[in-house]
Amino acid sequence: MASERDEDLLVADPPLAEDAAHHDGRPDDRIDDERHDEENRLKPEFVRKIRNALDAEENEAVHDLIEPLHPADIADLVELFERDERDQLAAAAAELMSADVIAELNDHVREDMMEALPADAVAAIVEELEMDDAVQLLEDLDEDDQQAILAEVEPEDRAAIESALSYPEETAGRLMNRNFVAVPEHLTVGALIDMLRDEGDLANDFWEIFVVDHKHHPVGTCLLSWILRTPRNIKLTDVMKRDQTLIPVTMDQEELGLMFQKYGLISAAVIDESGRLVGQMTVDDVVHIIAEEAGEDVLLLSGAGEGDINEPIREAYGSRVRWLIANLGTAVVGSAIIAMFGAAIEKLVALAVLMPIVASIGGNAGTQTMAVAVRAIAMNQLTRANTWRIVGRELRVALLNGVTIAVLIGLATAAIFTPELGVVIAAAMVINIIVSGMAGVLVPVTFERLGQDPAVASSVFVTMITDSMGFFAFLGLAVASGIV
Repeated sequence: MASERDEDLLVADPPLAEDAAHHDGRPDDRIDDERHDEENRLKPEFVRKIRNALDAEENEAVHDLIEPLHPADIADLVELFERDERDQLAAAAAELMSADVIAELNDHVREDMMEALPADAVAAIVEELEMDDAVQLLEDLDEDDQQAILAEVEPEDRAAIESALSYPEETAGRLMNRNFVAVPEHLTVGALIDMLRDEGDLANDFWEIFVVDHKHHPVGTCLLSWILRTPRNIKLTDVMKRDQTLIPVTMDQEELGLMFQKYGLISAAVIDESGRLVGQMTVDDVVHIIAEEAGEDVLLLSGAGEGDINEPIREAYGSRVRWLIANLGTAVVGSAIIAMFGAAIEKLVALAVLMPIVASIGGNAGTQTMAVAVRAIAMNQLTRANTWRIVGRELRVALLNGVTIAVLIGLATAAIFTPELGVVIAAAMVINIIVSGMAGVLVPVTFERLGQDPAVASSVFVTMITDSMGFFAFLGLAVASGIV
């Protein structure tokens, strides 16, 4: 939490440790012919050397091999080993498993390592981390483990971490950086510069200074570049930017990422329910959020759960099998429609040959539209204000696609089978692609209106609609036309 220092300068709590970018003074040798390939990945032969040294219980050799690596590379190395080997690796190179390494680890791997370490060892790591990294490290642990670790942490740091953990997951309150600089509005530029120079407990890195009133409510911001170019006698209120973007502590991280992207923010103030400045979000943290949300949506569309190769097998099974069961249910619907036209298929075997084509193309068309719609919803480009315009647009695209594919499949079918069957499959293709385009938009929009994540279940229902309509349109038209 921010506190007043030297009567005027308000500085948030400093990070739990100095910026680890220096990595104990070690050179940054991420590109190394002996250890890394041309794509900066650890070479298999290098990993094999470490595994052989572990097998031979040559801990000193393991330490010497790992010591020159960048912390991010050490984290990558840990993730390459099996779960039981990681404990052995960590024991062999214990002093190298710094807070920087822990912060870089995959969530599942980090959780395993934290559970294997004693509480005092984890507490020492926590105190070395930036606040947001410390919160991320602890948030996935059991409450009993959290309390045991926090009991070993300094009271001031413990209070800050507990405050962050009190906010819901994936909200600004959890993610914000409490390491910021705030000053009262009555200062002049010269007084501010002098205070910044004299204050020894400032944030390591900051790009703008928040100006607050007597209630600690943010009233403006000053970029450092403005401060450096402004005469000393000018008041901050005369140069500060009053129109600023404020982030509520309860804002979801996806919305937070969109706000930074939309307004081109570098940093933004985070306020609590009473409007007090309690933290800041910076673009380096938001970049990770955007990448995480984008990957999450792609995986949800495929029904692959977290899609993490380090995810425990039982969790991966649970997250994927339920969607496969749902797909099984939708496949039964398609099979039931086929069964309705069993007699027609027996009379004309060509129907059985061609109907998968109609369903497959329709499914692909629906998936294309659904992917566009889900992304548009996530980016706030598809809203209540323009839903029907987007539906009309996708309908026109689907019509053009349907006619193009219908002509191609119709001519091919007429040449191989009969002209009548060519007309039937062409008409069925147009119908199914149009229906697929409509479903690709309306299904995600419907889920979004119901307050559900459209990326989670849209694919199941779109697939059911496209398959069912493809079979029904093709077989129904074949029967209605009298060719069977």
